[in-house]
Amino acid sequence: MAVPATMQLPLPQGAEPARIAGGLNPGLASWMPLQSRVGEAGTLGTVVVLGATGMAGMLAVQNASLLGAAQIVGAGRDPAGLERAAQSGATPVALTGDRETDAAALAAAFDGRPPSLILDFVWGPPAEAMFAALARRGLHEDSADIAYVQIGAAAGPEASVPAALLRSRRIQIRGSGAGSAPIAAIIAQLPAYMQLIADGRVHIPTRTFPLSHIADAWNTAQDSGPRVVIVPG
Repeated sequence: MAVPATMQLPLPQGAEPARIAGGLNPGLASWMPLQSRVGEAGTLGTVVVLGATGMAGMLAVQNASLLGAAQIVGAGRDPAGLERAAQSGATPVALTGDRETDAAALAAAFDGRPPSLILDFVWGPPAEAMFAALARRGLHEDSADIAYVQIGAAAGPEASVPAALLRSRRIQIRGSGAGSAPIAAIIAQLPAYMQLIADGRVHIPTRTFPLSHIADAWNTAQDSGPRVVIVPG
């Protein structure tokens, strides 16, 4: 998330620079749409994090909890990542890659109560499973008011959206990124989020490497787990 090159912000007192560096970008990826949803709806209700096993997804679970989500569903494929999501308060859903199986598991996790917000870090086939899980059946009164926010595309750049879903439920699909919010609004959130990291209210597991070991850092960063941060040396 780019900010003006000349901008400088002081770190909160006692903050660990590596944790700020490791957590600010992936944390804001969900903090901004979560804040927006609270402003729109007044509450979060059920939040689904699709791709909860990576760093950004793990922080999305923490952020949703901080902002008062009634329920958090964390979906992904990596068992260790799902365990971390569960420890942060999410109901874990293990994705298999089979759309029907995954749709059933997702639907079971929110137990007939439509989610308020879906944060999608993966897109591709998992998004299609999510759309299937949201399908409405019958002509009963529908209370859904769903915001679907597309943030990342780790599972593929394209996903098919069923026309029937758009016709049968109140759902908005939009993206979140550097161009989706005013730069001033993004900058305004930086001090508050840095303070959350400094206070330990948002936990950022990090692993530091000196610049002289950049190759080792790059290889380590390919694995899910602590955020890799490069430091001088």
